Parts: sequence; structure tokens; C-alpha cells
Amino acid sequence: MNFRNIFKRTKPATGGKKFVIIISSVLILLILIAAGLVIYSKTAHTKKVLKPEEAKVVAEKFINENLVSPSNKATVKSAVLEGDVYNITLTVGRKDYNSYMTKYGDKFFESGLDMVKFAAENKAKNTAADNTGAAATDNTKAATQVTNVQKTEKPKVELFVMTECPYGLQAEKGILPAFAALGNKIDAKIRFVHYFMHGDKEEQETYNQICIRDEQAAKYDSYLNCYVIEGNSAKCVTQTGVDKAKMDSCVAAKAKDIYKTDSALSNKYGVEGSPTLVINGVQANAGRDSASYLAGICSAFKVAPAECSKKLSSTAPAAGFGAGAAAAGSAAASCN
Repeated sequence: MNFRNIFKRTKPATGGKKFVIIISSVLILLILIAAGLVIYSKTAHTKKVLKPEEAKVVAEKFINENLVSPSNKATVKSAVLEGDVYNITLTVGRKDYNSYMTKYGDKFFESGLDMVKFAAENKAKNTAADNTGAAATDNTKAATQVTNVQKTEKPKVELFVMTECPYGLQAEKGILPAFAALGNKIDAKIRFVHYFMHGDKEEQETYNQICIRDEQAAKYDSYLNCYVIEGNSAKCVTQTGVDKAKMDSCVAAKAKDIYKTDSALSNKYGVEGSPTLVINGVQANAGRDSASYLAGICSAFKVAPAECSKKLSSTAPAAGFGAGAAAAGSAAASCN
């Protein structure tokens, strides 16, 4: 359309009408723009803020369908709005936990970190480490020694983990070299906590590991050293020569009964997260590097063997699957 022709045909006497037409067009355009902005604004805020009872239902459904096994059903007890997130109080396996979910129900956080408390505890640990020379590679000065543990001729060392917990994996990478250094001088075992937090994969892998541990013990450490790096059970079964048919048979017929023993011990020791170190039946603390684990375990001997003088790495492994060193602060975290 030729707009110049339209104005050319307009007679001078109708100039007022022309002006009105132009003004009307501008007003209509402004109205349309305003309407568009209103529509856009409403569209940008279409997310519904859940009411507390709705948040409880959404959180409980998500947890039970994605994070825990059917045998450990979660029950959400309360949902309290704190700013933009709901503080979710729930019970799993007779234990109470706190998790967090956005007020829209679109993002879920398994646990929260009390920043003030964590910073204070971390400062205290660093101060203690400085005072004892804990940063040194000498095992006699390794971080956070075991306390309140009865000394024995052959310490019993149990590390409780979840197979998919990044901090449990970190602890396993740290403690396995200490187990290898001490060999049969200790009664060492990787055990599993009495609940699952990372879905069906974690439950299945727990049963796989329990069966390898109890029925193919000679292959277990090799399998675990592979799994904590690769995160691939099938690959590690093949790579380490695990008898898959025997493992599968055990998983189908025996694994859940074997797991009951670990679960009962986890409850007995009051385990509330992964990882939890237990020495001679008492919860103990040790840094997650191999040198600290070796020093912590050796402090539970009545007479420390020569193996306790071995030099192991004083660098904490990275959390989660894979190799590498730990990120700052992750050596104190856990899945709980």
C-alpha cells in the first residue's frame, strides 16, 4: 500500500480529521503495547506458589519415587516456607531429616548447610590442625586422631557408606589404601547405612557390592577401587574378574538378607550419614586422606605394627566418582 497516495488525496479542509486519525493510531498502538506488556508480565509469573500442604504432597511424592527404595518409604511431616524455599521435615527408616524445596516445587535439595555453624566448626578444625601440625605428611601428625576408642590387638574398622553418595565415595578412595597397607592386621569392612537416598541405582549397587564383598571377597577391593573411579558396575565386574553369574544369583536370592546385618549394625552404632567411620564399635573421626585414615586406625592398636609407619597420601580425594583432589570444604561433608 502506498501511504503517500492516501495523504495526497486528503483535502486541506479535512486536515483536522487527518490529525485525529494519526493520534488515534498512536493511541491504539500504545494500548496494544501496554496490553502486550501485561500479558508478558502475567506469563512470566505463571508459576504457582505451593501452599504448605501442597508442598508436603509434592515433596513426599518426589522423594519416594526418586530418592528412596520402596522398603524405606519417606513420610513428610511438615513443610515450612522460609523465604523462597520450603524447609521439609521428613522421616526415612525411623530417622528424621531436613531437606529443602523451592516454593514452586520445581527444585529439590537433599540437605542444607548451616553456614554459620559449618564455618565455626571448620575454623575450629583448622585451628586444631595448625596446633598439631596436621598438614604434615608424617602419619604421626595426620589430621583428627581417633578418640574414645578402646585399643585392641586387632582393631575392627567399619566404614558405613551409601554407594552413590559423593562423600562416601570420597571416604572409600581415602581409606582403601590404608586398608591395603594394614592388610590382615585389622578386621576391615566396607558396610552400608540402613537407608537409601539416591534411588534404585544405589539400592541395586548396594546389593551388588554386598554379594561381591561376602561371596567373592578376594575381588572386592579391586572392584571397589574401580567403581569409585568409573561409577560403572558392569565395566568393573568385567575388568576385575568378578563372577557375574554368581553375583546375580546372590543379588536375587540373598542380598536383602545380608543387607539386614549391615542395616542392623548401622542402627546399633547410631549412623546418621555417609560416610561414618566406626572403630571397635565406636564412631570415630579421621581426615579423609589415606594418611589420616592410617593414623586414625593405628591409634586404636594396643601395639601399633610396623605397617603404621608407611607413608600414604595426605591429600583428600575428590568427592564423587573419578580421580583428583578434594575441593575446599568437601572433606567434612556427608550425605544425611
